[in-house]
Amino acid sequence: MFLVVGLGNPGRRYADTRHNVGFQVIETLEHRWSIQAQSKQLGALVGSGRVGDVRAVFARPQSFMNRSGHPVASLAGYYKLAPESVLVIHDDLGLDFGDVRVKMGGGHGGHNGLRDISKHIGAEYGRVRVGVGRPPDGWDTADYVLGRWNPNERETLEQIVETAADAVEKVLSEGLTTAMNSFNVRVRKRPGNSEPNSGAKTALEEQ
Repeated sequence: MFLVVGLGNPGRRYADTRHNVGFQVIETLEHRWSIQAQSKQLGALVGSGRVGDVRAVFARPQSFMNRSGHPVASLAGYYKLAPESVLVIHDDLGLDFGDVRVKMGGGHGGHNGLRDISKHIGAEYGRVRVGVGRPPDGWDTADYVLGRWNPNERETLEQIVETAADAVEKVLSEGLTTAMNSFNVRVRKRPGNSEPNSGAKTALEEQ
């Protein structure tokens, strides 16, 4: 059994922003497997079912990003899952836009959601990293990740989200090592993050 967590900020204000790509991947998986993560449970919207032969719980924490740890830890405890059975989907500034990578454990790389999850359950959980690229010169990091996708990014965003959903399915069906071997390869850089659209400026604690 796996707990699959898509990271994001709750509310319409943050919908369709780079920081919420984890939510988008969960929504794609919900559609693929007819698992509706709509039940409120321990600070998250949750749904459970089978992904192939594996039982999975899909979750979208409803706290702000920097408070993701408590819902994740509470759900892992409720379902009696070790950190190794937790898989977190998140945006990653350290990857080019459109790159998807799979890894186990490691640092948080400045990501406040990962920072808080690691504080609550330790760092040894799986991650599906969705590259959003670095902000252009002069851009504040918080404004960038809380900004909406620009038109060039939108051209390939659906494909990227589908690829990240494929990576989640590969982890669940064949394990993390196989998924890493399948997805951790250099792909052609996609255009898209040269002129990001701005979101409303928001306090860093909401990042």
